[in-house]
Amino acid sequence: MIPTASRATVAESSLLAFGSHTLIQTRRLLVRWVRNPVTLLETLIVPCLLLVMLDTVIGGQIRRFTGSEALFGSVPLVAVVGALSGAVAGGILLGRERDAGLLARFWVLPVHRGSGLASRILAEGCRILLGTVAIVAVGYLLGFRFQQGVLPSLAFFGIPVLFGLAFATLVTAVAVFTAKSTLVEGITIVTSLMMFFSTGFVPLAAYPQWIQPVVQNQPLSAAVDTMRALAAGGALARPLTLTLAWSLGAIVVFAVPAAIGYRRASRR
Repeated sequence: MIPTASRATVAESSLLAFGSHTLIQTRRLLVRWVRNPVTLLETLIVPCLLLVMLDTVIGGQIRRFTGSEALFGSVPLVAVVGALSGAVAGGILLGRERDAGLLARFWVLPVHRGSGLASRILAEGCRILLGTVAIVAVGYLLGFRFQQGVLPSLAFFGIPVLFGLAFATLVTAVAVFTAKSTLVEGITIVTSLMMFFSTGFVPLAAYPQWIQPVVQNQPLSAAVDTMRALAAGGALARPLTLTLAWSLGAIVVFAVPAAIGYRRASRR
């Protein structure tokens, strides 16, 4: 017989339960994403192919235009775009889990109420970090190198994680409040426009003068310029400030709606 003390269950609302349940659900999400072809495609394969394509098609022209290595812009761009694309795919899967009743099933089980949303944040961070590592590895094969030391190199990987989590908060808020996956998928159009009108795609001077202020200050350009400065040097304070402002602002604005919507979707 197992002693009574060892069989004592942990209260589902306790901090210990929150930690263990979050880790279990994070593992569930990561395993599901790995087995889902769309998520795997959006996170790893498409971004790596996009990096190779950008370097092949316009890399040489950017080198001649600026006199510097084009990969210092294209690697950060693809890393951030990969984070955004994966967040959209994760939002679509979240909508499907809601429609299938899986979120409601977790709600009636002895599971910590906050672990569901926390596990998605943790899983998103892991996905973005692994995707960024894969993209940087491909960039290294093409000639990309870190030139600013260890700490800036580590901070380089933190930018897409922060930016991607902020965007995932927005996507989660949209996914749990709408019954149409097409609305979540439509966010891809916005991210595509941001990619083509960013300083990571072509240098700022290549854009018409009237649109340069928009290109320079939009969120994707701020993140790319921050990562470029961390990898190759250059002005860091301004793009880093903009990146933090855009990312933390999105989290502040959409975190509460995402939490309320997730709770509402779980109780359907």
